[in-house]
Amino acid sequence: MSGRRRDPDYVLYLTVVILLGFGIVMVFSASSIKSFVRYGDSYHFLKRQIIWVVIGLIAMTFTMKVNYQIYRRMAKPILYTTIALLVLVLIPGVGKEINGSQRWLGYGSLTVQPSEIAKLGIIIFMAKYFSDKEEKMQNFMHGLLPPLLVLGVIFGLILKQPDLGTALAIAGSVFIMLFAAGARIGHLAFLASLSLPAVGAMIWLEPYRMRRLTAFLNPQADPQDSGFQILQSLYAIGSGGLVGLGLGRSRQKFFYLPEQHTDFIFAVLGEELGFIGAVTIILLFFLFLWRGYKIAIYSRDTFGSILAVGITSLIGLQAAMNIAIVTSSMPVTGIPLPFISYGGSSLVITLAGVGLLLNISKFSIHQARK
Repeated sequence: MSGRRRDPDYVLYLTVVILLGFGIVMVFSASSIKSFVRYGDSYHFLKRQIIWVVIGLIAMTFTMKVNYQIYRRMAKPILYTTIALLVLVLIPGVGKEINGSQRWLGYGSLTVQPSEIAKLGIIIFMAKYFSDKEEKMQNFMHGLLPPLLVLGVIFGLILKQPDLGTALAIAGSVFIMLFAAGARIGHLAFLASLSLPAVGAMIWLEPYRMRRLTAFLNPQADPQDSGFQILQSLYAIGSGGLVGLGLGRSRQKFFYLPEQHTDFIFAVLGEELGFIGAVTIILLFFLFLWRGYKIAIYSRDTFGSILAVGITSLIGLQAAMNIAIVTSSMPVTGIPLPFISYGGSSLVITLAGVGLLLNISKFSIHQARK
């Protein structure tokens, strides 16, 4: 990689800062009642979110300043560490179980989700593999099959937690990376045709996933149980109208809407800021996608280009899935809204990924500045 460094993509940076600002405000608004009832402090979740934002910005600054090529050399150790953590979290007594899911490592309130680390780890590994095997990417056996086996291991370990939403977001991101790396459309279509019945089987074999699917198809059939969450989300969004009820004036956050400051924070945002506020957030994510893919297009090397595609796609897919779930456009599965939802390891890893994007943008060819 040659050429002098340039300034990072400030449009992308500013977009992320604005989304983080929305996130801090909405976490406080959505969580204040729950914070007061549970902890006697309306600012409990807000203070923790600010701490995670600060840690995330430090991680973003670090990855923005350290040349991204170092991660190419570290791709395999990162992958092995990721797999080890995903195995570790499944060991009884080691992994921490919350709400029936064993996804956390740590003690007390200090926990991390290995699946969040896996998101960035698998993208770094795949970017290295695809750039190293660029000339073989149209060969299924020697180009596509090896990384698909690695993806299968990661997918299976995350599914075991269980966390289908995160597993699908990772798989979708890798699929887009395969397209960017030059895989044949026929091979991708074949993989897509296999994935649909596979996902259907995963849903069919798990009763709770079947309940979520039937609730998605007809939430009114069980409004007090399986359909409760999505109905309350739709009530919130519908109540917002064009301009919203006003910041802090959500009614659904008074223990009607579950997960109001995490997975369903977009519903509270729609209720308080209305259609205009919701569309503003969606447009900010489109702006993020535009800048991220532009960085990928103008990267000086294949590794940086595919890495940028992977990070941008992962964040974009998570945003699309979260908004689709909240608006009852797809069945409920736990996945946060990037930069907005309350969370620790998810926010820090996402911001570290943004730092990588900004780092790649510093080495882009001149046309990226036009």
